[in-house]
Amino acid sequence: MKITPQKLYVELLNKFGKLNWWPIDIDYHEKNKSDPRCEIIIGAILTQNTNWPNVEKALENLKSEKMLDFKKISETDIKHLKKLIKPSGFFNQKANRLKNISTYLKNNYNCDLDTFFNKNIKVIRKELLSLNGIGPETADSILLYAGNLPIFVVDSYTKRICKRLPINVKLDYENIQNYFQNELSKTYKSNEITKVYNELHAQIVNLAKKYCKKNPDCIYCLFNRNCEFGKKMLQ
Repeated sequence: MKITPQKLYVELLNKFGKLNWWPIDIDYHEKNKSDPRCEIIIGAILTQNTNWPNVEKALENLKSEKMLDFKKISETDIKHLKKLIKPSGFFNQKANRLKNISTYLKNNYNCDLDTFFNKNIKVIRKELLSLNGIGPETADSILLYAGNLPIFVVDSYTKRICKRLPINVKLDYENIQNYFQNELSKTYKSNEITKVYNELHAQIVNLAKKYCKKNPDCIYCLFNRNCEFGKKMLQ
């Protein structure tokens, strides 16, 4: 049976239930009257080339000094920022990237994320991609999870699963993104598509981490009867 984005979404949702990604510390933001979207944007940069537990350690360091705040990051000493985010790896690069986006948002939007996200999605995406160190995956994660805007995030896990099932699409970022968005829009209405993109990306990450690993556990995967890669592995 052909695996479509729609089938992938339904099957994964039935298997894993709702994952409610992106994780944020609601208590922290209520206590400090801060914007949870700041944590998502910062996390999207910190998660580049590392795993989430390392990001959580860096976020805890930032929270300990009440620095999930773009104004504070833009004004803090770069050496101190590097020290705080060191657990996330590549901390020299990431500190500069956090500085760049924080300074940009401060200078152009007075750190007002409502104003920043209240524009055409293509305009916002172009702005994000113009910032050093922010590529398509990071930009789209920010748009989807912080901006609550309808765009599908593609990562290495998505490419791996598309290749293995296979899902019949060229394995580059833009083609995968367009294919998923076009297919899912045939089934889901515009007022629910953002939630679908949000949940499906989280589900794909979960599938890749649990079963569709670099060295996969095909025998336990729910798609092993449909997956061409899985069929070969189980022969």
